[in-house]
Amino acid sequence: MSQEPQTRIPATYMRGGTSKGVFFSLQDLPGRAQVPGPARDALLLRVIGSPDPYGKHTDGMGGATSSTSKCVIISKSVQPGHDVDYLYGQVSIDSAFVDWSGNCGNLSTAVGPFAIANGFIEPERLPQDGTFAVRVWQANIGKTIVVHVPIAGGEVQETGDFELDGVTFPAAEIVLEFIEPADEGEGGGAMFPTGNLVDELEVPGVGTLKATMINAGIPTIFVNAADIGYTGSELQDAINGDAKALAMFETVRAHGAMRMGLIGDASEAAQRQHTPKVAFVAPPADYRSSSGKTVHAADTDLLVRALSMGKLHHAMMGTAAVAIGTAAAIPGTLVNLAAGGGERSAVRFGHPSGTLRVGAEARQVDGEWTVTKAIMSRSARVLMEGAVRVPGDAF
Repeated sequence: MSQEPQTRIPATYMRGGTSKGVFFSLQDLPGRAQVPGPARDALLLRVIGSPDPYGKHTDGMGGATSSTSKCVIISKSVQPGHDVDYLYGQVSIDSAFVDWSGNCGNLSTAVGPFAIANGFIEPERLPQDGTFAVRVWQANIGKTIVVHVPIAGGEVQETGDFELDGVTFPAAEIVLEFIEPADEGEGGGAMFPTGNLVDELEVPGVGTLKATMINAGIPTIFVNAADIGYTGSELQDAINGDAKALAMFETVRAHGAMRMGLIGDASEAAQRQHTPKVAFVAPPADYRSSSGKTVHAADTDLLVRALSMGKLHHAMMGTAAVAIGTAAAIPGTLVNLAAGGGERSAVRFGHPSGTLRVGAEARQVDGEWTVTKAIMSRSARVLMEGAVRVPGDAF
């Protein structure tokens, strides 16, 4: 019986923030995968190595965590005033599913460098030295991201001394601006889809929890750590090794998604694994990070832990950081209260790997809260470039 040979597809393996993924230019994909649909999903699943019942991604490019099971497709933008369109797929590890419902804020960092290095920006537009603002259209959610990429000698500067907790080595600093990140077009079309800064969320088997549910960066459900038996200083093993805890968080997520109008029934949450996120917050406290470094209470405004794809994240998702910064800027949310209340334009929060600062410009117009932009610094670099190979009959 003859076997179909492998297909060779140009690709770049990149780190962006505390995530990494496989980047493709749209025109390099096989024809049937250049459009949304089963062929594209099957291709990306095979590239990553999913579904993998062993949870290792041995036969693919994935890293068997939510932070490393990602694919990105970049194309010349069809949106006026933008350079590239950025489409993000979160690939499930143990099921044949690619979630297109949200963005990856961390990999957004790498979109700018990829666009420049792969000819999406005309060379004459680039400075010899300095920074270049790549205007990105985030196609999953219909939002603008401005990626300020450092340039040296007319090319992307990747090396530098900027340190990012959750990333082992320093690199060049890249500033991200998430423009008008609130409201992803779902859940009632508002930053706070329920109309409240804090809701009473009834969760079967858990109880009634105070919750701030927000559409900013990515739909996120915030609850108080103390209300679910945690301190906010937990590391991954404390949550991810506890099947009962993971089931509890998924139940909270499902019922929060219903209240946000993202799904009609709790059973639908399984087909929407990437969004919404669920996170828990607490006031500042000393703790030891996953690297062994002591994070002092005086160095943070609050503590936040967030789950992604059903597991506690090792640091913080970039889009969730936008949600944190936005909620912190609005007096009365659980995030704002955990940080001490009052008005603020930036917040530094503690996560399992250390700390992160994010700023947000929020204002109230006709009784409705809006956010003009959220800002944070990350880094990115190319890990490998060339081509991935996928069995021709896999998609």
